[in-house]
Amino acid sequence: MNRLDAMLMFVRVAELASFTKAADSLGLPKASVSTGVQQLESLLGARLLQRTTRRVQLTQDGRVFYERARDLLADMEDLEGLFQQGASNLSGRLRVDMPNGLAKNIVLPRLPAFLALHPQLQLEISSTDRRVDVIREGFDCVIRVGKLSDSSLIARPLGKLKLLNCASPAYLASHGSPHTLADLAQHQLVHYVTTLGARSAGFEYVQEGETHCIAMGGNITVNNSDAYSAACLAGVGIAQIPRIGVQPYLADGRLVEILPDYCAEAMPVSLIYPARRHLPRRVQGFMDWVSEQLRDYVDQ
Repeated sequence: MNRLDAMLMFVRVAELASFTKAADSLGLPKASVSTGVQQLESLLGARLLQRTTRRVQLTQDGRVFYERARDLLADMEDLEGLFQQGASNLSGRLRVDMPNGLAKNIVLPRLPAFLALHPQLQLEISSTDRRVDVIREGFDCVIRVGKLSDSSLIARPLGKLKLLNCASPAYLASHGSPHTLADLAQHQLVHYVTTLGARSAGFEYVQEGETHCIAMGGNITVNNSDAYSAACLAGVGIAQIPRIGVQPYLADGRLVEILPDYCAEAMPVSLIYPARRHLPRRVQGFMDWVSEQLRDYVDQ
């Protein structure tokens, strides 16, 4: 079996933690993928994957080989694409992750024009508010909103998203419009947490460079941006939402901005990606494009 083909099979199994899913994504029989990985292990004289009836995971040797193999495959794809429809054309598979709001409002509506320029590019887009494991889940790059934790990943800052305090006209008609922080005692907040069961910080605002929180009541807690906006639109409480996600609702009157002098701290937006000796052209090209699309929506 071709060594590069076997390497691709192994990488896909490692990323998807499943021989069945890897075979489906490659359009191959599961038996072919299993045989390819076994032949690769025999060639290397090392076990790369630990197989059980319930899961497939990398061995220590497998982790080392995965990182090198992934870079080598990326270099090969770039090399093969040098003379295909011009050097500026991007090709190959690209796996990215981004928050729901950015995917729905900015990236996906503009993708057709980008793909028209790069028809040989295959995009796999994950849109979720959870923090994915970039390395373990095999992502080429991730758009992340919020503060970054220390890691071995490379971060490319794109700017900051301004947060607005919003409520629906129906909610304000029922509860009145707050004009001071003291008025919030009579209001409901849509609580947002990344993990259900965690405690919401409450209403956040910045004053003289410091972030303050006010505990507020509220009957609903959500853990993703779509539900957060939907709850605010439904009139169940006040929400503090990035401007990029509420501009259409403010424009058509479905939401109203309140307490403009007491906004939460702007949220940093970053592109993060694994540290590699050579960054594939398709990854660099996509990140440059995303940066350009977000330019009008972030503050520097």
